[in-house]
Amino acid sequence: MKSALPTVIVALVLAACDNVSVNVETAEPEAAEAPAPFVPPEGDVTTDTHRFTLIAPGVYFVQTLAPIFNSNSMVVVNEDDVVVVDTHITPALARDLIASIAQVTDRPVTTVINTHFHYDHAHGNQAFDDATIVGHEFTRMKMATDPFSEPTFAGELERQPGTLEAMRQRVADAEDDEARTQAETVLAAYEAHVEASKEIDPVPPDVTMSDRLTLYRGSREIHLAFLGRAHTGGDIVIHLPAERLVYTGDMMLGGISWLGDGYVDEWPDTLERFKELDVDLVVPGHGPTFTGEHGREVATHVQAYYRDLWSTVVALRGQGMSAEEAAAAADLTAHAETLGVNQVGTNLQAVQRIYQLLDERS
Repeated sequence: MKSALPTVIVALVLAACDNVSVNVETAEPEAAEAPAPFVPPEGDVTTDTHRFTLIAPGVYFVQTLAPIFNSNSMVVVNEDDVVVVDTHITPALARDLIASIAQVTDRPVTTVINTHFHYDHAHGNQAFDDATIVGHEFTRMKMATDPFSEPTFAGELERQPGTLEAMRQRVADAEDDEARTQAETVLAAYEAHVEASKEIDPVPPDVTMSDRLTLYRGSREIHLAFLGRAHTGGDIVIHLPAERLVYTGDMMLGGISWLGDGYVDEWPDTLERFKELDVDLVVPGHGPTFTGEHGREVATHVQAYYRDLWSTVVALRGQGMSAEEAAAAADLTAHAETLGVNQVGTNLQAVQRIYQLLDERS
């Protein structure tokens, strides 16, 4: 983003009186001193809208301070430019991110990377009008082909009126002033989001990759890798080998991910390839960061859950159950100790997705 430099106006006033002459001698103006080079902050930065946590030299884990829609981003400040990973849920939140980046560095944002096509990670793209947008071929296809009818985004838009009504009812039912104030804060944030959603005009990546791509920014290497189908058909991870960290989007979170667009039976193999990355820090698309060791441990538990979910649902379908019946009957409480699955029954959208995959393959 560009900002206008202040204009300095210098006025010279010459006064003349009767019988008095004023001689004005001109001289070359002294050269202005060059401004000091911009030095990025050495630690964490909190703006009005975002929290920037320094996780490696020039690399920030970025979280929005909004009370809802807390999808993460990563900002990589290089020698001459900035690379941004994931752009939030609306152009309005993306503009807040851009303004916050300007408080960290004066270097231009030249590149945006989308980890996947979901609206909460990629619908801020249009605010980065001077940047190249990079993503997987699948991500471009999903965002360029009738994006408003894409089920995940369409479902979000359809839910908005009901969500608003429920939030307004929560305000009305508040038992005390503190609860009412909290409910009103969340309601105001959601009302602003609904209004901001009207501006969305999805912008797909204009540079795509299939398996691997490396960006060279001065002395820094940024590796983009597709490890296999998982949360969507085009998840990519952003691996900074020198910094020993990886941004995983929603392919690898601190537990079970949303499965509504997932390739549930393929996901465990993708996570196996994730576990081979030599990293000390994992930056997920939602939630806090965690160590590479913890990430590999969680990935193992999640792999077991996805395999068990797939086989359980396939068996229930074989018994003639509908997706709704299978979702209610699926017993995955064997994962209570590792993933907190304490009740019989599972997410209906996950089961519907498995049924959809089975139908497509048959």
